[in-house]
Amino acid sequence: MQIEPIIAVHLTAALLATAIGPVALWARRRGAALPRLHRAAGYAWVTLMVLTAVSALFIRHGPNALLAGFSPIHLLVPFTLGALFVAFRYLFQGNITGHRKTMRQLYLGACVVAGAFTLSPDRLLGQWVWGQWLGPP
Repeated sequence: MQIEPIIAVHLTAALLATAIGPVALWARRRGAALPRLHRAAGYAWVTLMVLTAVSALFIRHGPNALLAGFSPIHLLVPFTLGALFVAFRYLFQGNITGHRKTMRQLYLGACVVAGAFTLSPDRLLGQWVWGQWLGPP
């Protein structure tokens, strides 16, 4: 199966962000205070999240497209970019608790929950997983 380049970029960035996110979160825990790893993984994760959000704006078709080709999952674009802005504002203000809480919520909402929704059978990733990879031989 061949996919559009923008979907390949979006999917790759989203999957890598989902994989790198826990590294950034873990590296700053009290028992594993690794600030350099946290910063490197964090910047990589933020870059991937911005790429995921921006690339989603160019994917304008699908089974749930309602408004100008956008589906309800596109509401995550302003949520993601806004949460990243708030998290960095907290960081620059020295509010580490706010930064930590915002980043955790963003990871759970944008990577874990949104990722689960993409596994529905009417979405491309869901069709691959349920129809081609795990489907009947």
